[in-house]
Amino acid sequence: MVDLIKRYVNDLKLSLDALNYDSIELIVQKIIDVKNKNNTVFLIGNGGSSATPSHSAGDWTKELKIKTICLTDNASAVTAFANDTSYNNIFKGQLETLLDEGDIVIGYSGSGNSVSVINAIQYTKKKGNFTIGFTGNYKGGNGGRLAQVADISLIIKTESMERIEDVHLIVNHLIKDCIKEYLTKRNEDNLYNNCNNRSN
Repeated sequence: MVDLIKRYVNDLKLSLDALNYDSIELIVQKIIDVKNKNNTVFLIGNGGSSATPSHSAGDWTKELKIKTICLTDNASAVTAFANDTSYNNIFKGQLETLLDEGDIVIGYSGSGNSVSVINAIQYTKKKGNFTIGFTGNYKGGNGGRLAQVADISLIIKTESMERIEDVHLIVNHLIKDCIKEYLTKRNEDNLYNNCNNRSN
């Protein structure tokens, strides 16, 4: 059992060491742009890859004051679209109603091949909105179709679905901390400028 634990932890460490910092920085900037324009971030994913978006929608809404909606959280809409049209339409169908100009959509898929996610990302791009893909190297897939269709893709370098999902949540927490730091610095700069203007 100890050997299994060590293998898990070592693979997780390697996955974290292989993170593409430039991609994360670009994702952070895109989300900051959305906040500054008072637009919305939509998060989508299936199974374990729906839990991370749901978690992060709460974090980003509460702590960052960013309008963030996880489309898996509306059970009535998800099951209605799945039942009345197709499961592959559960996110695209909601976006047809909710997506506005300037909004972005972030899709989560460990394999990168979840059809419901791909359909929503492709629809979003056709509407002219920006898309981000969180995926992984599951079974050597190198991000699957999601990595090919999203405007920015973050591919976690492990073939383990569990570690891919672990790192997706870690990255979402990283994004939150980066934006909190940006907002704190911006508030400090604004305070300094206001004090300066009053003293003049």
